[in-house]
This record gives sequence, structure tokens and C-alpha cells, in this order.
Amino acid sequence: MKLLKPVSGQPLVSKPVIAALISAVVTAGMAMPALALDKVKFGTNWLAEPEHGGYYQAVADGTYAKYGLDVTIVPGGPQAANRQLLLADQIDFYMAGDLLGSLSALEQDIPVVEVAAIFQKDPQMLMAHPDTGIEKFTDLIKVPSIFMGKDGYASYFQWMKAAFPGFSDAQYKPYTFNVAPFLADKNSVQQGYVTSEPFAVETQGGFKPKIFLLADQGWGTYSTLIEAKLPFVQQKPELVQRFVDASIIGWYNYLHGDNKAANEAIKKDNPDMTDEQIAFSLKTMKEFGLVESGDALKGGIGCMTDEHVKTFYDQMVTAGVIKAGGDYKKVFTSQFVCKGVGMK
Repeated sequence: MKLLKPVSGQPLVSKPVIAALISAVVTAGMAMPALALDKVKFGTNWLAEPEHGGYYQAVADGTYAKYGLDVTIVPGGPQAANRQLLLADQIDFYMAGDLLGSLSALEQDIPVVEVAAIFQKDPQMLMAHPDTGIEKFTDLIKVPSIFMGKDGYASYFQWMKAAFPGFSDAQYKPYTFNVAPFLADKNSVQQGYVTSEPFAVETQGGFKPKIFLLADQGWGTYSTLIEAKLPFVQQKPELVQRFVDASIIGWYNYLHGDNKAANEAIKKDNPDMTDEQIAFSLKTMKEFGLVESGDALKGGIGCMTDEHVKTFYDQMVTAGVIKAGGDYKKVFTSQFVCKGVGMK
């Protein structure tokens, strides 16, 4: 089998070979005993939550098993180091947060590649108090305090300063992952996930904040990507394809089907998760088109394109977040996606 370089739009392994392997595996899988399933470990980047729902769905409803896979989800969290486990070959796939991590890995010559992008839009947002004169994104330029984490300051805030002149470092205030300072200061703004922090504000503050999804302002990264080590992808392309396809179907089923079993599994892995938070997150994912928008509308969930990745790469270079001259095509491959899997 001839292995090819990971160039966007070109296969890492020849398509006829993959098609033949997958057909054989899926056909044989119908008669396979449980012990014959390929064991796969998938590490997320946070505690179990609805933003991981499609993966839990594919476990719960048997989609992974149908594709010949016995998948174990390894939850992330504050003390977890799942990406390090990926690099140490202790897990097979990792849920990367965004493309910036991929581009940073490229700069450090870390051999990872993104094989699917489940979220077309990054859930990152900024929120403001209502009735304070904040009506559009550029109105945030005039607020005195923006609570954000150090990672946000080093990434999307640098992009904001480059793309929207007027934002300044003087606005930056450290975010301690507690909405109390935001609630106490009516003239402040806070970062967060559109599926999470607004729910905390509604619950604790009793009001709906003004929400500005960064993706809707031009922030171009994909999110919730499926990442693997390059040698693994080159050596086991049919397994990668099966995992990607089953995950995509899991996401369609989670968003539009009976997701009760998946939600119960999420709550089992994360006892602090509530039914109310799950309902809010699921509704918000749909409302903002986090999964089903952009490239996914034509190519299906998980779709990635060269144009999209290059746009984000150029944004990061312009903002001074990464150095120019890198080969952004090495951070992803579209070989396993944009095939309309699961679309009806």
C-alpha cells in the first residue's frame, strides 16, 4: 500500500483501497461476535457534556458497534491530559478544541492531523448585560472590562484587535471561570461557551445576556475536531474512516433523534451535569448552527475545506499568533469527510 503525504484534498491512502477495506469490514461486521470489534479509545478535552453528545450517542445506540468498533470515551477535565495520552499512543483519537492547537503542533513538528471537524463554528462567544447600549459587536470596543482566560487573550483577542481596531489590552481582565464578577459589573463583558455560560447567567443572574458568537463575527476556526497521530492515520485508514463515519451518524442521531440514552451516559460520566443544562446546550447548538452550518450544509457533518482552514491560518498570521511560512495543509486532511455521510 503506497502512503501519500497529508495534503488537503489528497488522500493519505488511496481511496479504492479504503473503500474495499471498509466494505469488507462493515459486511463482515454484521456477523461478527462482540469480541471481534476493534477497540478504540477516544479522549475528549473536557468533562462529559452535550457538546460531546454525538460520540455518546454512537456508543449508546450501537452505531460504533455497527461499524465494527468497540469505543471507550475517555473524558477530559481540569486534571486530564488526553492530548498527551494521544501522543503517547494511550488513546487513538482526541477531541481537539480548535485549529489553533493544530497549527501550534505544526510549528512544534508534532505529528498530528485533524480528520474531521464536528463543529463548523467555535462555541466561543462574548456576552454583555442587556440595556447597556451594547447592540453590535463593535460596541464592545467601548466597554472597560472584558473577562477572559489567558488562552482567549492569546488567541481570539489578538484577532479581535487586528480585525476590529479599538479593542485594547487595557480591557483585559482575568476570567476565573466564575460568572459572579460579570454579574456584579453591569458595564463588563465576559467570554464563554455559547452553550454554557449564558445558562449560568440566566440561572444565577435572572436575565438573558447579549450574546456575540465570535464565529459570526469572522473568527474562522473549526471546533470539536477529531485528531489522530499521522502514523496511525496512514497505517489504519479504514479504521479511521469507520470511526469518522460512525461519529458523524452519531451526531445526526443526537441532534435529531432519540438522545435519552446518550444524555444518561453523559450524566453518568459527569454527575454534575443536569437535564436543564443539557436541554439548553442542545437547543443552543441548533440555534447557532454550531454543527450544521457552513461546509457541513453541503458535505455533511464533519466537513473541512482547504479554503476554510487557510482563512483561519491567515487570520492567525495577521494577528501575530503564529508565524508565517508554515504549511497549513499538513494540519488536516479532508479524505475522510465531506461525503454526505448521514445526510437525508
